[in-house]
Amino acid sequence: MNSTVKALLFDLGGVVVDIDFSRALKAWSAHSLLSNEELADSFRFDLAYEQHERGQISSREYFEHLAFVLRLSASHRQIEDGWNAVFKGEFAETRQLIQRARRTLPCYAFTNTNQSHMQVWSKLFPEVTTSFDRVFASHLIGMRKPERSAFKFICSSVGCEPASILFFDDLDENVQAARKAGLQAVLVRSPKDVESALKAAGAA
Repeated sequence: MNSTVKALLFDLGGVVVDIDFSRALKAWSAHSLLSNEELADSFRFDLAYEQHERGQISSREYFEHLAFVLRLSASHRQIEDGWNAVFKGEFAETRQLIQRARRTLPCYAFTNTNQSHMQVWSKLFPEVTTSFDRVFASHLIGMRKPERSAFKFICSSVGCEPASILFFDDLDENVQAARKAGLQAVLVRSPKDVESALKAAGAA
């Protein structure tokens, strides 16, 4: 890590917000013809999932896809309620670190998300959404991690060279992609990882 950091960029799910997709599967299990094991095996971060996160298909279209793949006999609302059951809470320690860091550096979020999820987490975690100068949501910008074009777009939007942005994510695939795009990047396993990196960058 060097001292040339001019902006901070944070993933949300797994870094600032605690999520668990098994909670969605549990909610859907009551409506599926599949066993719990078959349900877990059938749920995939597939092409439709990625299209949903880029805003290329609507939530209704994605939920219809889920109903077919997971053999759900459920209403749109029941599928959506299960979809939004993934949110467990926020990592308050990380959110507080970001709020302190924002006193000296601009802070941005970049999240792979969708309209339905964003509507829910914005209400559940209002302090998270107000902790950033801007939130880049994949379904609104039409790009998602780990796509290089997404990182390029964000760097251009915030007016910073890639090497001057410090990025935090809980998925190694995204961290490696960010580094290939020229950003500094940290793999986050706990709030301590965020704290250590911010201290090294002089932002904590």
